Amino acid sequence: MWEPLQRYRALDPEARRLFRRAALLLPWIRVSLRLRGFSPTFAALQQRANSAPTTSDTANDPVSKTNRMIHAAARYSLMRHTCLEESLCLWYLLRKQGVTSQLRIGVRKENGKFEAHAWVECNGQAVNQPEASHLHYAAFEKEFSGPPAEPS
Repeated sequence: MWEPLQRYRALDPEARRLFRRAALLLPWIRVSLRLRGFSPTFAALQQRANSAPTTSDTANDPVSKTNRMIHAAARYSLMRHTCLEESLCLWYLLRKQGVTSQLRIGVRKENGKFEAHAWVECNGQAVNQPEASHLHYAAFEKEFSGPPAEPS
């Protein structure tokens, strides 16, 4: 029990802040997705990330640190989070830091079952997919990084 607390205390202040934000944001995203659906949840996150991305620099420090803290928050959470919840959280926190990123969603049919997967890309590289599992999914052409299209 003390080991996780010691690891948390060993983190730099920025990493601790990212961990706390992810720990609060992941359950909020889960509830919002279940109650309101994807589009309203995504729109709310866009609205809260009122600062538009200002850089496409993926200097590994902010991107990898944010990714590690989200994975840590998900690992120590009381519930198991989906790839969509974690990817929305990563996309939002990167956007708040001014890092340009795109939320990508892909689908596949495996053994007669429809499957979907979500990940985040910076400069065309998946940042939260170390095993490149996203390559087995056909990604939607649309990048989920701008405002939702207005219905006509």
